[in-house]
Amino acid sequence: MLATNLAETRTILPNISWQTFRLMLAEMGGERNFRLAYEHGIVEIMTPLMPHENSNRIIEGFVLVLCEEFAFEVKSSGSLTLTRDDLEIGCEPDSSYYIQNEALIRGKDNIDLAFDPPPDIVLEVEYSKPKINKFILYAAMGIGEFWRYNGTTFRIYILQKGQYTETENSPTFPGIAIKEIPRFIQESRNIGQLAAKHVFRDWVRQQLFKSQD
Repeated sequence: MLATNLAETRTILPNISWQTFRLMLAEMGGERNFRLAYEHGIVEIMTPLMPHENSNRIIEGFVLVLCEEFAFEVKSSGSLTLTRDDLEIGCEPDSSYYIQNEALIRGKDNIDLAFDPPPDIVLEVEYSKPKINKFILYAAMGIGEFWRYNGTTFRIYILQKGQYTETENSPTFPGIAIKEIPRFIQESRNIGQLAAKHVFRDWVRQQLFKSQD
């Protein structure tokens, strides 16, 4: 089954064993432009098109600005392949970030969730509805923050007692109205990506100054 729109395509492969999925990951390697997810014998293949990937890259630029302004070190781990063999689940977010746990994985080229911490934040750009429940996957992996952007609305979820709860603000970046990111994405379409990044930085600094009053 294939679902398409102007931002991404989603293909579903049913009746796939976990062993077959692991073989798919090994044979396909990391040099590809699509992302995979696995749950209960179903594989979802999401191929990002330009609007999807552009939004993803712009948001990543904003995350790096936030980390700079908060004086946080960060490791951008991109569409990191996250798997749990014990639970037979797997997912590749659009972007992932180590911030609180950055020092624990610094210098590592491969992440194994059996030994390493999961990313502190994952981002999914979802112009179309996923066929696999990412809430279940990321909660099972213990990822503290899950960000979702659907082309219009930006939502933040935090993990509490094994389930995600929507929140107005990111606990990683307190005092910053992260949910306003869509207006800066739209601004980038008018003034350019780098110019919008500068505007976003000025806005973050204003928010930080107000929070210190």
